[in-house]
Amino acid sequence: MIYPSVDKLLNLVDSKYQLVHIAARRGREMQKTEFYQMPISKYKCSKPIGRALEEVAEGLITIGNKEE
Repeated sequence: MIYPSVDKLLNLVDSKYQLVHIAARRGREMQKTEFYQMPISKYKCSKPIGRALEEVAEGLITIGNKEE
């Protein structure tokens, strides 16, 4: 996976396990409902998991329990 960068994503999420969980849930949601938070043409990835990670990178998915 080249985009979005894992390093950038891990600055937004506590752990890589939480990131995988979030992306998997959002990816399944996208497949089931066909609801996207950005226009389809703006996504670089064609698969739901990649698109979910792009949404995390853009700040469209908020992650709770992030200790500051």
